[in-house]
Amino acid sequence: MRVYFVDESGCSREEIFDLVILSVGFEVSSYNREMFAKAGVALQDNGFPYTDALDKTLTMQDGVFVCGTASGPKDIPETVVEASAASCNVSSLLDEARFSEITYKQYPPERNVEIEPLKIGVFVCHCGINIGGVVNVKEVVDWVKDLPGVIYAEENLYTCSQDTQERIKQKIVELGINRVVVASCSPRTHEPLFRETLREAGLNPYLFEMANIRDQCSWVHQRTPQMATEKAKELVSMAIAKVSLKRPLQPAFLSVEKSVLIIGGGLSGMTAALEARKQGVKVFLVEKEPELGGYASKFECWFTPFGEDITDRINELKSKILEDPGIEVFLNSRVSEINGFVGNFESVICIGDEKKKLKHGALIVATGGIEYLPQKGEFGYGLDPRIVTQSELEHSFEKVPSFKRVVMIQCVGSRNDDHPWCSRTCCSRTIRNALRLKEINPEIEVFVLYRDIRTFGFLEELYRKAREKGIIFVRFEDNKPPQVAIDDQEKIIVRVFLSSLGEEVLFSPDLVVLSTGIMPQDGNRELAKKLKVPLNQDGFFLEAHVKLRPVDFATDGIFVCGLAHSPKFAHECVLQAKAAVSRMMT
Repeated sequence: MRVYFVDESGCSREEIFDLVILSVGFEVSSYNREMFAKAGVALQDNGFPYTDALDKTLTMQDGVFVCGTASGPKDIPETVVEASAASCNVSSLLDEARFSEITYKQYPPERNVEIEPLKIGVFVCHCGINIGGVVNVKEVVDWVKDLPGVIYAEENLYTCSQDTQERIKQKIVELGINRVVVASCSPRTHEPLFRETLREAGLNPYLFEMANIRDQCSWVHQRTPQMATEKAKELVSMAIAKVSLKRPLQPAFLSVEKSVLIIGGGLSGMTAALEARKQGVKVFLVEKEPELGGYASKFECWFTPFGEDITDRINELKSKILEDPGIEVFLNSRVSEINGFVGNFESVICIGDEKKKLKHGALIVATGGIEYLPQKGEFGYGLDPRIVTQSELEHSFEKVPSFKRVVMIQCVGSRNDDHPWCSRTCCSRTIRNALRLKEINPEIEVFVLYRDIRTFGFLEELYRKAREKGIIFVRFEDNKPPQVAIDDQEKIIVRVFLSSLGEEVLFSPDLVVLSTGIMPQDGNRELAKKLKVPLNQDGFFLEAHVKLRPVDFATDGIFVCGLAHSPKFAHECVLQAKAAVSRMMT
């Protein structure tokens, strides 16, 4: 197949390929359209439902919630967060009926294996090609069969699938297996699933062991499959030796503190506090500043992708929190000490010189983020009042009519060696402000100098509208950023190299606007040490699993939401806050 395209230099090219793969997007299914119509849910022109500006799980129809790609294109982490947020909304409606009609799961009687000879069953997973593409799984299975205590071994394409779970239960009953080893992926994500399978088969769930031959073997030894296979044998052998010594255990029951400590009183923290109260949980809300509101209260609309003013919503949250007797607010305060475990934490907070001990069952980190402030001289910032940030522009739109030409520069302080991450919100914020400039003065010329424009999902509509309004987008190379200077006539000169032309282009704008990103809080590292939770390489708090547990920490009972986790929009902060509360309640 012959493919024709234009490269970055503007030259026409053609290449021959054996296979062409088309990356396609999402659209609303006919089934969803029919279902929405039956539920009386109002739909946009694109077929997706209208949702609340800050809570994307709320449709315009009371009692009908939506999550995942049913409400629009999104990735797996956002889908999982929305599902938990929707669950939080539903459970808050059912708070008064909670625990009134409990049905406990019924298990078969637990088999007494103390007097039985050792009978180990081993199940080795291909995990698609994650393991099977490197490790010779059949060779591992054949080798395992000869180990002491092993009476059965088999290979599975996906051991975590429902079919394989049923097969494991069948073999436990059929062969009298009393110990189980699964050689597959990480016990962090799948151990609870397999333990539940054992219990459903009448075995004590602690007579189980996992060998992680994916993360600790196939993923790190992809270029040496034979050595990876030998290592897999050793890992499985160790798991078999360990499980042969295991004895049945019984869980102990402890009383739980029905309260939560929320660190951070911004949009995420306030949302989490009010949602926790709807679930009947007492809240301790700790904020280091003299008032609630956090980052979102400083900027009326940048936090929302389409520029919705959330000032009233923020003020409403503040009022509800201060009026709720079940929420104890500590301003100008910091957490100095955290001890205990899930259900029974004890923390010490400092309120000035005073210290106070708090007992709580869970903890939510909602410490927020800060806006990057360009260094003096960075793209000319601080050297001339006509060089401003997007935040500063938003507070000075009254000056726009006097401008004839504006240049906006993307990724200032982001996606470089010091701050390699993308702040997610900057592109849509820039386009939104550029459109506002055009609304105030249709004759103004707006140029956006960018590396990549990231207007994902419905935000693409903003980009399309900007192009229609005559806003010009100019791409620059990563290693050739724009240069900003002031000439002898006090004019601003912006130079940028265009690879499509093979030459440098000069702009002489009345105003230069720098698009800056979101930084982690300075105190994240200190707090992470107290909580014994990790940060990622960028300084944001690291979740337990990016797809399966996007608001959980690996430490039970501690959760994260909002800008403390990563740069995001206001509605994403709200969804994460609700998801954190939902996870806390489960």
